Amino acid sequence: MSEIILMSDAKVAAVPVEECGERLVEVRGALLIDDRQQQASGAAQFQLRQGVLDRLLDAQALLPDGIRLLFVEGYRPPALQRRYFEKYSAGLRAQHPEWSDDRLRSAASRYVSPPEIAPHSAGAAVDLTLADADGRELDLGTAMNANPEDSAGACYTHADNIGAEAHAHREILGKALSEAGLVNYPTEWWHWSYGDRYWALTTGAPAALYGPAELDAGSS
Repeated sequence: MSEIILMSDAKVAAVPVEECGERLVEVRGALLIDDRQQQASGAAQFQLRQGVLDRLLDAQALLPDGIRLLFVEGYRPPALQRRYFEKYSAGLRAQHPEWSDDRLRSAASRYVSPPEIAPHSAGAAVDLTLADADGRELDLGTAMNANPEDSAGACYTHADNIGAEAHAHREILGKALSEAGLVNYPTEWWHWSYGDRYWALTTGAPAALYGPAELDAGSS
């Protein structure tokens, strides 16, 4: 983990935000979608900033024939992000009562971003995987949203404890999304973003383009 910059790192929070004002837009109809998160978010997850969606469509066009992006979650309301972070942190605290608050926050951020800088709550991040031409989800080594504890670290993008087919699929996904301008969070193979603080830090951009966003009434 020493070479991975986590979301909890002070360098991420220090990146300024110069909000560009792009609206959240609907993803359904543009990409193949999966509704596994709908109960939690009430369909808010089908929204993204326009610039992020544009780049996903670019990535889709770069994929080999017979392979498609499978979109699972984009925008996440700030209250839901906070709930996820607090729940996961509480679970880690129960397992490791000896950990300091800083260590707990760092460990939690491998899997859930601290709410105040969360890319999902800016409409800048997407959780996604690959599917075949018939919409069947492909093997990428772990279930999406597998945490580091349950997956023995196989959720890390460059984990070596996955099969050859899963590794090849991660390579295909990563190549297309990287070429389209998104960046990966290295502890989660499925998490990619554009325009947020983590993207800015990773790419050397002077500022993030997107800060925390709120859905327009009725847009979900």
